This record gives sequence, structure tokens and C-alpha cells, in this order.
Amino acid sequence: MNHTETLTRYTANFIDELANNGLTDAVISPGSRSTPLALTLAEHKQIKEWIIIDERSAAFYALGIAKKTMRPVALVCTSGTAAANYYPAIVEAFYSRVPLIILTADRPHELRDVGAPQAIAQLNLYGEYVKWFQEMALPESTPEMLLYARNKAARAFFMAKEGNCGPVHLNFPFREPLVVDFQLDNLWGDTCNTPYLPTYDGKKQLSPTQIDQMHEKLKQKKKGIIVCGPQTDPKLGEVVTKLAAKWQVPVLADPLSQVRSGEHAKDVVIDGYDAFLRNETIRELLKPEFIIRIGAMPVSKAYLFYVKQHKDILQFVVENDRGFREPAGNRTEFVFADSVLFCEHLTANTELKLDKDWLYEWQQTNQITKKHLLRKTNNQVTEGEAMRGLLDVIPDNSSIFVGNSMAVRDLDTFFLTTEKRIQVLANRGANGIDGVVSSGLGAASNGSRLTLVLGDLSFFHDMNGLHAAMHYKLDVTILLMNNNGGGIFSFLPQANDRKHFEALFGTPLNINFEHVVTMYGGRYFNPQTEKEVKEALLQSYANMGLSIIEVKTDREENAAWHREKWQAIEAELLKGGA
Repeated sequence: MNHTETLTRYTANFIDELANNGLTDAVISPGSRSTPLALTLAEHKQIKEWIIIDERSAAFYALGIAKKTMRPVALVCTSGTAAANYYPAIVEAFYSRVPLIILTADRPHELRDVGAPQAIAQLNLYGEYVKWFQEMALPESTPEMLLYARNKAARAFFMAKEGNCGPVHLNFPFREPLVVDFQLDNLWGDTCNTPYLPTYDGKKQLSPTQIDQMHEKLKQKKKGIIVCGPQTDPKLGEVVTKLAAKWQVPVLADPLSQVRSGEHAKDVVIDGYDAFLRNETIRELLKPEFIIRIGAMPVSKAYLFYVKQHKDILQFVVENDRGFREPAGNRTEFVFADSVLFCEHLTANTELKLDKDWLYEWQQTNQITKKHLLRKTNNQVTEGEAMRGLLDVIPDNSSIFVGNSMAVRDLDTFFLTTEKRIQVLANRGANGIDGVVSSGLGAASNGSRLTLVLGDLSFFHDMNGLHAAMHYKLDVTILLMNNNGGGIFSFLPQANDRKHFEALFGTPLNINFEHVVTMYGGRYFNPQTEKEVKEALLQSYANMGLSIIEVKTDREENAAWHREKWQAIEAELLKGGA
């Protein structure tokens, strides 16, 4: 058997086994050494290939697809620094528990560490940020080695999904020539319909004895809260609100929890806590006796202050598989169980006699807060008002991908409970501002309507990601909050350093983004009021393709507007005793 046939059969068996296990999407960046992988993925009828030229953008695009679909996505690039450009997205995938299968092509062993071009040390390139690494054998086409290729493909797919999802990395050394032959008989192998590693991987749940132990610890408590942090399970909203209604406790729902929107009952859901927990006195008045948190730590810094202020209380953190996400450093009991099953079991098997006025107190505080958040002004639109306008008009059954810094915090403040079914996604693993455009466009690649909300610095960091929207004609609305720099720093103590603030933290860009929109074939809007923001959004939703709505604001005025809201809330709550 010649080299080309060997290379073809080895690669085809590997790719076919990925498809057998459920791979449907692969993001490929062009390059020579990765030719066998790229061509074979493009040839396979069950796999959709996405061609993203820049590897850094490609990795975040794959991340967005995987976040949206909750399925592993393959990433393919050539050797050398191309693979290094994946690094930021892989870090994000690791911390946000997103399944990626990274397939890097490499020089064969004899061309390593000898000065060959485009050859870097790729073994364990991503260190501890991948769940599993495998240096693949040089291609062979014996039955044993074709089975080996399938074994590694099946295991890679399983490892990406197993437990806490995450990235896995396989490195492929290829010798030239690199072109494969798709005219071979039985191209995909004899076992193309038989996965080599079938698995039965069940969900974790507590035993009846463990449920009783939790109940024993809770039954003497009178005041408790359930907190839902960032998570992606769409079933959680219904079961957690049923549990909270039975116990008559509030549910503090993060905007990324998937609990603030949907058809489930929301009378126990508290959505304004970030605004009213900023005050120390209010935090003390609302001191609980226990906290049960599901999902990651909430976005809200006010909530972080709340738990730090009450280090003495009993706290449970629920993780679907494993992990110790408790940045406040409080004494915590960790529950490793599927969150939906956990809530169902507590609802069926526990009875608590809690303070009857406790939930009402939270609900009243929340209503007062929302009254102030929804109060209209006649001034030029602020970032908060633009976010509020978005949530008024966003279509049902659509998605928001939100950037970090101020964007996600304004979403936290103004994304109030709604019957609309709105999936909310973000890169909150490492909380970076890089790759947000590409991630959002990746999440839009399945054809459903998506609104990407981000600031000007995040937009600037990843403008070349817009090429995917043009190339694949994606239907995306981008709400661009342009405060000409890093707006979140205006809320931090650094803002008091007038000598260095603008250069080191404010970082004004002074860019006319309308030219960027034109370059990538999008529609551009520049509304001046909240009403105009809504009109621009509705027009964008009525059209196909890319629309960018730029809301220009002033950083200092924006910070003052937010503070006025918070102060008005505090004043009314403290006057009434919260």
C-alpha cells in the first residue's frame, strides 16, 4: 500500500469515527500540513465545515458553536504558531466547561528541533487547559492501526463530554505528500457504523441517605435563599422554581442562569439583587441562614459582597459532576449531583418550615428596585437604557451573546424576568474581552436569531471575526456600546487618578466604526434615544444578514447615571426598612 492510500485510510477512519460518535461541526483554518484532516472533514457528508482563516478567531468561533449546541466541535489547523493562536479560546473553553476537539497537524518527528520551518514544540502545547492530550502515531493502514485511529477518535469525543465538559487535544504528525485520495474503495472503512467505544455515562445524584442528611441540616433554619449562577441547562428554571415555591424562598437568578426567561413560574425569582445588595445595611437586613447555589459564581459583585459579609452561614454549592468554584473563600459543603435531579429530589423528599414573611420581604425589595430601574429619562440614551430597550423588543425564542465588563453587568441589571424564551450565553470562564465577536457569530451559525451585545474595546479586539458573518451570511444583530474606551474602569477606584487614568484605563480608541461595518457588508445604525434603539433593533430583526447598532455614550455620564439609580433604590429601601 503506497503512502497516499495509507494516509487517506488512516485519516478517513479517524474522521469517520468522530462522525459516528456525533460530531457535526468542524472549524478549519487553511494550511498545508493539515491538508489530510481538512480535506477529509470537508468530504464527510455528516460534518459541516466552517472555514475561518484566522486561527484565533476560528477557535472562538468553534467555542461559540459548542456553547450554543452543547456538543463537541472539532478545530483543525496547520503546524507552528497557528496552533498557538488557539490558546485564549482553549483557556476559555476549559474554565467555562465547553467541549472542543483540537486537531493540530505537526511535522513528523525527524523534522522537530532541527530548525525546520513552521515547526514548534506542540506536545502538551496547552498544558493543563485540556482534559486529555494524545500524540497520534504516524499514519499506518494495517487493520490494527485503523482500529487505533478509531479508538482515539471515539475516546476524544467521549473525553470532551465526560464529567465537566472541556477541550481535548490530538497532535497529528504527517509526512509529505499530504494530499489524500477520495477515489479509494471503501474509503470510510469496514466499521464505519460501529463505534469502537460505546459508553453508558449516567448522571450523578444523591442517595436517599444523603438527601436526609441535607434535610437534617436545613430543617431548623428559618431563612434561606437559592442562587442560580451561570449554567446552560434549559430544564433548571422549572424545577428550581418549583422547589423554591414549595419552601417559600427566593431564587436569586443570574442573567446567565437561563432562569429569568421562559414559561416557568417566576414569582419567586429575584432579578434586581445586583442593584439593591450594593448597600451594606440592606445586605445585613437580608441575611439568610442558608444558601444553596447551583452553577458558577454569579456575575454580580454585589452578590459577592453579600456572601463575604455572611461567612458564618451554611452554604451548599451544587456541581453537576465535580469542581470547587467558591471564590469568596466561605466554608462550603459541595454537592456533586445533577442539578435538575437534585432539585426534583429535594422537592419530593423535604419539608421545611421557614419564616412566612421572608420571601415577601425579598419580593417587595425587588419590586421597589425594578420601579427605579424602569424609570424613563428624556436624555440621550445611556448604556443601561439601550440594554433595557433591547430586552423590550428582542424576539421570542432567540439568543443573546453578551460581552464582559460593562455589557454583562448591564444585562444583569436590566434583564428582568420575561415569558420570552431567551437563551443567554457569554464567555464567563476566564471573563476576557477577546474573541467575543467570533464566539457570538459561532453561536449564530445554526441559523437561529442572535443578538450580540458588547463594548467598543471587545469589538475592536475581534473585528476580523466579522468576516464570518459576511462569508456565511449569518443573521446577527450587534448592539455595540461605544463609550470610547474601558467604561467599567469609571466605576473603579482607578478613576480617581486623573494623571494616568485615560492612558492606562480609559484607553480611548477614537475609531469610526461605521467604516468597519461597511467593509463587512453590514447595515449600520446610530440611534440617539432609547426609542430609536428599539426601532433600529426591530428593523435589524426584520432583515437578513449583519446589522450593527452603535450606541455612543459618555463614560463619566454613564457612571453617574448608574450611581443615581443605585442611590435612589437605597434611599427608598432604607427609608422603609428594606
